[in-house]
Amino acid sequence: MSENNITNQPENQEGKNADAQETVNSAATEATTTATTNAPVKEEINSVFTEKPIVEDSVSESLPKPVEEKIAAHDDFDWSVDKRNVTHYTQEEKDKYDKVYENTFISIEDGEIVNGSVVALTKTDAVVNIGFKSDGLVSLNEFRDNPNVKVGDVVEVMVVEKEDRDGNLHLSRKQARVFRAWEKIVDVHKSGEVVTGIVTSKTKGGLIVDVFGLETFLPGSQIDVKPVTDYDQFVGKTMEFKVVKINEAIKNAVVSHKALIESDIEAQRAEIISKLEKGQVLEGTVKNITDFGAFMDLGGLDGLLYITDISWGRISHPSEVVKMDQKLQVVVLDFDDDKKRISLGLKQLTPHPWDVLPESVQEGATVKGKVVNIEDYGAFLEILPGVEGLVHVSEITWANTPINAKEFFKLGDEHEAKVVTLDKEARKMSLSIKQLSEDPWNSIEEKYPEGSKHKGIVKNITPYGVFVELEAGIGGMIHISDLSWLKRFNHPGEYTKNGEEIEVVIMSIDKENRKLQLGHKQLEEDPWTALQDTFAIGTIHEGTVTRKDDRGAIVQLPYGLEGFAPNRHLIKEDGKSLVADETAQFVVIEFDRNEKRILVSHTRIWEQAQAAEHETAKKEAKAESEKTRKTVKNIQNKVEKATLGDLSALAEIKEKLKKEEGEK
Repeated sequence: MSENNITNQPENQEGKNADAQETVNSAATEATTTATTNAPVKEEINSVFTEKPIVEDSVSESLPKPVEEKIAAHDDFDWSVDKRNVTHYTQEEKDKYDKVYENTFISIEDGEIVNGSVVALTKTDAVVNIGFKSDGLVSLNEFRDNPNVKVGDVVEVMVVEKEDRDGNLHLSRKQARVFRAWEKIVDVHKSGEVVTGIVTSKTKGGLIVDVFGLETFLPGSQIDVKPVTDYDQFVGKTMEFKVVKINEAIKNAVVSHKALIESDIEAQRAEIISKLEKGQVLEGTVKNITDFGAFMDLGGLDGLLYITDISWGRISHPSEVVKMDQKLQVVVLDFDDDKKRISLGLKQLTPHPWDVLPESVQEGATVKGKVVNIEDYGAFLEILPGVEGLVHVSEITWANTPINAKEFFKLGDEHEAKVVTLDKEARKMSLSIKQLSEDPWNSIEEKYPEGSKHKGIVKNITPYGVFVELEAGIGGMIHISDLSWLKRFNHPGEYTKNGEEIEVVIMSIDKENRKLQLGHKQLEEDPWTALQDTFAIGTIHEGTVTRKDDRGAIVQLPYGLEGFAPNRHLIKEDGKSLVADETAQFVVIEFDRNEKRILVSHTRIWEQAQAAEHETAKKEAKAESEKTRKTVKNIQNKVEKATLGDLSALAEIKEKLKKEEGEK
């Protein structure tokens, strides 16, 4: 389009501004395509719009040259306004509207809690508008406490993510509630305020409690002041609690119901202690029983009833007298304001048994009691609850032999005894069991005369003898040497044992010292006297070596006797020595009845046999020689005249005799 066409347009045709602008743009484009110089295209376009002369030949040839500079009718046209933006704003108006536009969006951060409006509901989510550039979704599972949520409801939510991986706004009503609940729990923990919660379930070691919509832990030890074993009974209950511990890192809280009870008890305890006095009688309930006593609840205050203050008599455990949950009247013995300890007494409500001892209990009376304590020196019998007497070991039996009280008495056994001494002021009593019967030693000679035979029970064994009880209070000792005629014992235990019955003979009586000398071997005749001729020196007997040592061997002989053979008398004919358990012939070489000793020898038997054989051979040779001499003498007497033949015969006989004598 030519320049003249642009300038000749009427001034009132503002609606054609856009068409004119497109025409100019076309001319500018055409000028750009025909330009061949290095001048910027922008300057070429500007020269067209300002109608300045164009120097380049190519451009001047393509565009018409104006004759004279004239001012067009639309030179004040705003080229910045196109057909889509027909409204023009001042800078002030523009800043104003920009600010209004920016205020339509809020600035939020992750983790921030804001209020939002439910703008729509789907089958699974609620669409919440929080004034952000986009709406967020909240799962309907987080509205289970408010199933009637509807469009238009205002809810508090937490911004989890402004933009998740899909570019969506992520909101959570549950996390907002947990955050607000945690803030409240922290506040009540600081202030000590009491909160209300619902026990929702049981867990290991305690319960789960919903407080402000947040799950907290209630330990089993914090449920009640009394031990609780059944946790199920609390599930579903609404209770009051104190927040006793919080963990900021993991947002965990521990609550206690026991703390509320203890605070109430503490107030009651302070009131009770302020009114306590020694000697005051209170009613309490047994709440716990231990080995050393019972704890009692005095109505918010605990007291201890020691085992020694339960009964005047001896008891091994408090449960023998008191039971759990039993109500009792007790007296205050002592209390400590600082330590808040109260000592209680039960037996003090009744008079001391020694002060009301019946008349039947007096010196010389026979009483019956239960063994409640045993010591080395005796046993204590409880005659009445709180009244005890001592039976000393010397008052157990008339016997003079030592008695072990712990072997004679057993706890709980009952015995009758005689009251020997009674001291009500000192509250002491001595008893005697043996005085219930007559002293058997008064008539010992009649019942157990010397030489009489009796049976008794072995009560004690010592290295030097055996103590035998003939009857209660009567006994004596058998010396180790009086156990057997034939055997020697290193210890009496080799012959008898405790509790065995043994027969004895009374050898002597010491009435003053209450002692009997007993014998056992004396029941039989002394075999050493009867066998003195049987085992005379030189007699030979068969024996067995029972044991052997460095000195020699013990040989078991007939009739139960034992002999001793020195080592040199154990050598056999082949040069070897007899060994244990070997049987052989022995000759008696010594017999001592007083010392109960027999010496025997095996070696001497074969030595004597060899000597006897040698003597026999010698006697036979001597007899042969004598016989020869007699023969020669007879021949000589018969020959009156010697002949040559006779001389020759005599010479042979003489030579034979000399040879025999030489051999001998």
